[in-house]
Parts: sequence; structure tokens; C-alpha cells
Amino acid sequence: MQMVKRMIRNLLLHPRRVAVVDDQRNWRGYELFVGMLHLAREIEQATTRQHIGILLPTSGLTPMAILATWMLGRTIVPINYLLPAAERDFIIENAELDTVITVSPMLDRLGDLPAQVRAIRLDQLSFRGIPRLRRVAPRDEDHLAALLYTSGTSGRPKGVMLSAGNLAANVKQCDSWANFPRHTVFLGVLPQFHCFGLTVLTLLPLWRGSKVVYTARFVPRKILDLLRKHRPNVVLAIPSMLNALLSAKGATREDFASTEYMVSGGEPLPQPIFDGFQDRFGVTLNEGYGLTETAPVTNWCRPQDHRRGSVGPPLPGVEQRIVAADGSPLGAGEEGEVRIKGPNLMKGYFKLHKETAAAFDTEGFFRTGDIGRVDRDGHLHITGRIKEMMVIGGENVFPRTIEEVLAVHPDVQSCAVIGIRNGTRGEAPVAFVELEPEAIFDESRLRAHCRQELASYQVPVRIYALEQLPRNAAGKVLRRELPALLEEIEQQSKEQPNRTQGGAGKDASA
Repeated sequence: MQMVKRMIRNLLLHPRRVAVVDDQRNWRGYELFVGMLHLAREIEQATTRQHIGILLPTSGLTPMAILATWMLGRTIVPINYLLPAAERDFIIENAELDTVITVSPMLDRLGDLPAQVRAIRLDQLSFRGIPRLRRVAPRDEDHLAALLYTSGTSGRPKGVMLSAGNLAANVKQCDSWANFPRHTVFLGVLPQFHCFGLTVLTLLPLWRGSKVVYTARFVPRKILDLLRKHRPNVVLAIPSMLNALLSAKGATREDFASTEYMVSGGEPLPQPIFDGFQDRFGVTLNEGYGLTETAPVTNWCRPQDHRRGSVGPPLPGVEQRIVAADGSPLGAGEEGEVRIKGPNLMKGYFKLHKETAAAFDTEGFFRTGDIGRVDRDGHLHITGRIKEMMVIGGENVFPRTIEEVLAVHPDVQSCAVIGIRNGTRGEAPVAFVELEPEAIFDESRLRAHCRQELASYQVPVRIYALEQLPRNAAGKVLRRELPALLEEIEQQSKEQPNRTQGGAGKDASA
């Protein structure tokens, strides 16, 4: 694995230089290297199985665990520590894990692992001395390097198989596209079990030999302190985090003066957040696009390339096409399914042969399930998801069309739209909103705002205000939870008929 050798060489090239900063300490190159050797020995003594679980907070411990596992020629299985215990245990069983690298505080908070699983607790290991040096186990680029479980926005998580070649390709694609300078400092709070956090926040800095600053929890004041102290060039976040920074008291343009790339991913970037960063901080947010199955980045809108609503052109080596329902290619400006091919495309889904076969078309392009269009300059615009599409009076409507209108209302911080059955029109849209602090929910005002910008059939028939939309660890709204939430709200309304339309107990404000 040439990528692993390069990462280790970078650690040893400047052994006393700080490579990683996290909430607990600074890690110099030689400290990560020595820790990796100790941990490799522990893994070797603990199990002969190929797959090794990693259950760690966003920190310098994760790159150490990754390198130790890969040095042995094994496969990493990062585990989402925000999942319910039943889903976490499903991943452990499905991935055939008997060993998980973790820390005691995490197990104290999450509860014990299944009885048959051994925990290597990094906080209980002694890292004194230097274990015997060893070579990186010889593996070709097709070797299964990572088994990443999808976030499960619809049903059981699926194990996405990414080879060493897939990950190395995406790291190189991102680096060559952005053309990062040698002194680049990365800052991020994204979970490293998520593909965006793994590839861009963890592997890319290791491959470049760059410094990276981690913090395990997103706290706006903490992020501002890190910006001021470390002057990062690249900041990775999701829109909800960016919105919190935009609202942070005391934040100034100077705090972001060193930032060359402010990257937004995980979910669509609302226009008010983009405009707010430009107006308040003079920062152009760079939206990107990708999927776990593509390791993950396929498109990236650099600052000099920005255009409204675009996630940018495809990265070098990525083939991209827009196709109609019958699979025929569409031209510039025409809307259809986004399909992708390239060296960063996954090997398939673990133990799911039918799902793997269904994920690719006859030419080897991955069916993303996303709807989009490409403009004449090759920039991709994502407009919706096939599964989320509503058919209203014979017209196709995507939730994002309605969400983009709601998002610009001054009272709305975030929103999500789903379709419900409607006897006369087939389906009808229902919206859920998170309000800005101090905003008062006024459904009629929000619907009037929608009527000004949307066709009559696109205006939500009902709007509910929630304290917080259900989200996964990557910040994506869990739409599959919204129908049940709607049913609960409507049941409460029947039981308490005098409640205002937007009320929903502890989950909503009226």
C-alpha cells in the first residue's frame, strides 16, 4: 500500500514537527509513529481476523489506529458512536468483528460492547519504549482497506467496501484539484467514522504531511479559539455548523483571514448561509458533493469557480453523466439521475451481491439516486433525490425546490419537506422548520412567503416548527423519521384540538 508508506514517511521526515492537534494534546510525527507500532503489536496479539473496528472520538488516536491496522494489511471498520446500541451491534456482527480499538470514556458513555468482542483501550496501553520496527504488509491497490457503513437514512446500514486504490485515488484527486500549498493547516470537527471526515480530514493531511487540528465536539466558541490560535487554511464543516458560526457573537473577519478553503458538505448549503459568510466574514463557502460509495468526493466548487447552487465540476479522473429514466444520456441543462464512474468508486456492498449489482449500470457507472443537471461549463447542480420525489397533480416536485424557498425566510434556520398522500392530487408537501432564535412561529406568514416564489401546487399544505430536525452524525436530515413524527404531531392535535397548527409537544413551538 503505497499510500500508507508515504504517510509513515511523512511522519518520520519531520519527526518533531506537530502533525496533529486534538482536545487532549499535540502529536508530533514520531509520537504517532511509535504509537502506531505499539498498537500494531496489540492488534496482532488480540486477533487474527481481517476486520478491525475503530470506535474513537475525532482525535489524533484515529490516524494512529488506521495506520496500525493498515501496517498489518488489515481492514478498518470505523463505527458510528452516535448510533443506538442495536445498530452499533448490528455493524459489529455484520462486519465480523471480534476486536474494537476504543477508549474507556467512550465505553463508559456508550455501554459495553457485545460479550464476544475484545476492546483494545488506548488509554490503558503503555506506549513506553519503541517496539520492533516492521514493514508495511504487502498489499495491492485492490486490497479492502476500509469497510464504511452508510449512515442509514433509509433502513439498515450497508457496508461500503473501499479499496486502498479507491481511497488513494480520492486523496490525490482532492489534493490536485485544490492545489494545497505545503504549509496547509486543516481544521475540522467532522466525525472520522464518516467518509468525508476520514478521507479529507484524516487521510489527506497524512498524505500531504500537513498539520491538522481536531476537536471532538462542535462548540462555536471553541472553533473560533482554534481559528485564532492555529490560523488554518482549510476548514471542513456541515451547513448547520456554518450557520452556528455565522450567528456566533464576537466572530470577526480577522478570525477567518487565513482560511483559503471553507468547505461545506454533508447536505445542501442554504443560500442565506452562503450570503451571510460573504457579507459578515468576506469568505466564499465552497460546496462539494460525494457519497460514501465514491470515497467520497466527486465534485468540488473552488472559490474561483463559484456559482450559485453548484457543487462544482467533477474532480480529475471522475466521469459524470446525467441520464433519463431509461438510462439515455441527457444534455446540458437537462435534469436527470447523476451517475458516476472513476478510480474512487467502491468495490461494492459487503455481503450484498444483489444490491451491489443493482447499484451499477451496464457501463459500470454508479447510480447515485440523486437528481441533478450539468450546466454548459460542466458544473453540477443537485436538485433532489429520486426516492424523495413527489408527484403532485401529475407534476414532479423535489423537496429541495421548496426547501430552498423556505430557507431564505428570515425566521427559518433550517427546514425539510416530505410528501404525504393526498386524495385529489396524489401527493402534497408538508414542511418542518427549525426557527431562528427569538423567531415566533407563524405558519400563515411562511405559507404566504412560499406562495410568492412557488407554484400553487408546490406550497406546503402544512408547516410545523420543530426544536430540532432529526439528523444523523453527518448532519443530514433523517427524512425517514419525519413521517412518524408527523403522525405523532397529528395524533396530538386530535387529542388536543385547541392546539395551534404548528404545535407538537416538546418537539415543536407554536
